[in-house]
Amino acid sequence: MSRIGKNAIAVPEGVAVTVGESSIEVSGAKGSLTQSFLPEVSVALEGDVLTVTPNSSSRQATALWGTTRSNIQSMVTGVTSGFRRTLELQGVGYRAQMQEGTLRLQVGYSHDIEVPVPDGLAVECPNQQEIVISGIDKQRVGQLASEIRRLRPPEPYKGKGIRYGGEVVLRKEGKKK
Repeated sequence: MSRIGKNAIAVPEGVAVTVGESSIEVSGAKGSLTQSFLPEVSVALEGDVLTVTPNSSSRQATALWGTTRSNIQSMVTGVTSGFRRTLELQGVGYRAQMQEGTLRLQVGYSHDIEVPVPDGLAVECPNQQEIVISGIDKQRVGQLASEIRRLRPPEPYKGKGIRYGGEVVLRKEGKKK
């Protein structure tokens, strides 16, 4: 039994939910999201409460039960308040800046790296050492943050690189004589 799947999802004021045969659409103040779900689970809207139930007791149905419920909860949260992910640049000469819908990074290579910002996401640089990614789709925000971090992950000796906000990088001791 899924402990996450058992919990009902409260639909706040100002959010419209449309449940179809195999998809769900959630609309709110920040935008609209649509997602399909597999036939092993069913989604029901009763008043201001969404419930997800498995259609059988198979292993896949119980696995999809909690996953589907979490995805729908993320959609409701996204259209009401949105998601934010912060990246920090650490290193001498490392900097980031936005230029005409493109994120330009200087992270220790001989050339600048340009990352195009996808539609539906907002990227801002409050200062040269910080990148803030925001949007309504939790998966797309996390995916873009992961792709940017992958360009120069933090290294364990000096701690230089791009890291998530609040990430702790375990440091190694250098060579000894």
